[in-house]
Amino acid sequence: MAELKISKRIVDYRVDTGGEAAAPENKPLPVLETSADGKVVRMHEKLERPEMLRGSTYKVKTPVSDHAMYVTINDLILNPDTEFETRRPFEIFINSKNLDHYQWIVALTRIMSAVFRKGGDVTFIVDELKAVFDPRGGYWQPGGNFMPSIIAELGHIVEKHLQFIGLLPKDTLDEHQKELIAAKRREFEEQSRQADAFAKNEFPEGAQLCGKCNVAAAVLMDGCMTCLNCGESKCG
Repeated sequence: MAELKISKRIVDYRVDTGGEAAAPENKPLPVLETSADGKVVRMHEKLERPEMLRGSTYKVKTPVSDHAMYVTINDLILNPDTEFETRRPFEIFINSKNLDHYQWIVALTRIMSAVFRKGGDVTFIVDELKAVFDPRGGYWQPGGNFMPSIIAELGHIVEKHLQFIGLLPKDTLDEHQKELIAAKRREFEEQSRQADAFAKNEFPEGAQLCGKCNVAAAVLMDGCMTCLNCGESKCG
């Protein structure tokens, strides 16, 4: 059998069952629709789940539950072993011993998986999940990160996974911002040398919650609240 080399991006495929070929006018919709820049715009329902998917599992331990949750996101590999190889989220599962949230977990994961399989820009899910607030109040994570709800923490996990596979850019500060934060930190530490020797938080004691990064790292400097974690300042 002659070797066939693929030099273009795969945008459609079908399984040859040995039957008669479909007529040109009855050609089914393509499994994948891509834009001019090669991004997946839509994935058709005829795209069946492969036998094996590559995924990642994240452990979530919250103070509002005695049992941890395990979030698994499986990815579909498009154009494998080529220069066009990309990973896209295909399905999501959440497992926990706590059955109090079983109904909404099943409903949410099925809806999210359906959105993933449709393709297009699925990154909007992150902002939608992170904007959900628990009417009973949120909770603090170790290190000073505030989570307004379990759903919001799920949004952070999806965001971390999309950054891992390259669909979202990683949150990084430029050199100027890093130098500014380091200078502000040194200045504040010089102003308040006495610190609690047993404090585990890496930010100064008494720091307030930053509205941008949700970390207790905002301190009052020069009459203006400045975050020592992301550099957010009300004074610009």
